Amino acid sequence: MQPMSELEADRLRRYYRTFARVEAADTSPVYAEWAQGVADDDAIIDLLLDLPQSKRQANLLFAAARHLGSGTGTFAQLRAWLLEHWDSTRALMLERSTQTNEAGRCAVLLPELARLDGPLSLIEVGASAGLCLYPDRYSYRYRTAETGRPRADTVASGSESVRSLALDPAEGPSSVVIECALRNTSAPEHIPEVAWRAGIDLNPIDITESDQRSWLRSLVWPEHDARRERLTAAAELVAADPPRLVSGDLCERVESLITEAPANSQIVVFHSAVLAYVDARKREEFAAIMHAHPEVKWLSNEGAGVLPSTLAQLESRGVDADGRFVLSVDGVAKALTGPHGQSYEDLDRS
Repeated sequence: MQPMSELEADRLRRYYRTFARVEAADTSPVYAEWAQGVADDDAIIDLLLDLPQSKRQANLLFAAARHLGSGTGTFAQLRAWLLEHWDSTRALMLERSTQTNEAGRCAVLLPELARLDGPLSLIEVGASAGLCLYPDRYSYRYRTAETGRPRADTVASGSESVRSLALDPAEGPSSVVIECALRNTSAPEHIPEVAWRAGIDLNPIDITESDQRSWLRSLVWPEHDARRERLTAAAELVAADPPRLVSGDLCERVESLITEAPANSQIVVFHSAVLAYVDARKREEFAAIMHAHPEVKWLSNEGAGVLPSTLAQLESRGVDADGRFVLSVDGVAKALTGPHGQSYEDLDRS
């Protein structure tokens, strides 16, 4: 039997290899090379094993290095930089967390939000800086794939035609424009009214502080210039009217916010890429809390394996998420979504 340290090292190497192959290969050549390099490097693996398990994530390591000035060169260059600057990198990794605040995810939440009778009260769990609490302030450009004869506002693409729909806030086009490809569903026809909004995070980010905004930019992957530009625009928009963010555990704070929401509104609790960072017991506890509040709509946008019930639903239907998130409503899987909000595929019509 292998000693525990060796088992942990093997597990960590597998994680970084999977990150390189599944998460980064098609979207970030830099991170794909870095992750594979880490997996094959005993010295870097040993440094990571000295951190708490929750602080060994690739996103956190790479963002911390870039934030401190590593650049985006080869893995050999990153390795040399890390070995020279490990104390400062380690300190930053212990201080910070992977609070990626991707406003683009609003595009995959909007189809469900638009189906609800408003006004809405939004509560985001794992809110980071709260950029996803403003779906009513952003503009959307949806592309829907349709079969048959192209319409006047469609563009032919092989055997399909692609229809585009522009959706803007009532006050006019936003400085933040989010693009999303839809499949097996039509685009939302309106942006719902939001009467109240609040968020929960263990360490809320103050979007009005330049250093914290800089950290959010460091969390965006090197090649993702459009996401970085969108983050900058969303941060400026939200900084002008910052949300209410409370610090604390998701299970301990969510019910108090539910009771604060206006009584004449539809309360919506939502989260994206959050539950993966808490243990299985905490996930089950949170799901039980949400099921205990049938008056609240619960939107979960997480990896396919994060909630066991979600994975079981996909398997029973023979659906492979293929690296995409699953958007569930009140625990029922509704759509496959791009991790950054770039696509939405309706499961009910697939």
